[in-house]
Amino acid sequence: MNRIIVILGMCGSGKSVFCDYVEQKGYQRIYFGDVTFDKLKEEGLEVNPENERMMREKLRRDGGMGVYAMLNIPKIKEAIKTSDVVVESLYSWDELKILQEEFSNITTIAIVVDKDKRYQRLEKREYRPLTHDEAALRDLTETENIRKCEPIANADFYILNNGTKNEFYERIDELLNEIYKGNG
Repeated sequence: MNRIIVILGMCGSGKSVFCDYVEQKGYQRIYFGDVTFDKLKEEGLEVNPENERMMREKLRRDGGMGVYAMLNIPKIKEAIKTSDVVVESLYSWDELKILQEEFSNITTIAIVVDKDKRYQRLEKREYRPLTHDEAALRDLTETENIRKCEPIANADFYILNNGTKNEFYERIDELLNEIYKGNG
């Protein structure tokens, strides 16, 4: 049976870098954030941090804290038929519980980075950069409103990403080898 790897972490921790890397290794990526972007487009709203936050909170208010998982289950079921899957941007405890009830083959990995380093990376990020203040506000809203910390605190594995990209790739390879040898 193919495996589902769920990547957890605060904004700027390296979730997308992790997913890009394993996608090149043949994993299919399911990005929960696509739901937000699709809904913004449907409503004719600009993609920016304020509208993204508003839409994430609206979707969860209207559909419950597990709405992103529910909306992505069909995509995961289809993808898992042919390959391992990496899930990016699962945030809430409810989302994780829903996926764990639906699938037995889930491993969670939390990426941890010093806050100052995350904020520096976010300011330099080419796609959707955030200022220090925007990143701090996003951290606050995600921890207070979305309960993002519970899945991170309960992850199966942790990976530190304070170094270079190549060092991160080495850690990813080491961790995946450990997981697939049956230790995870």
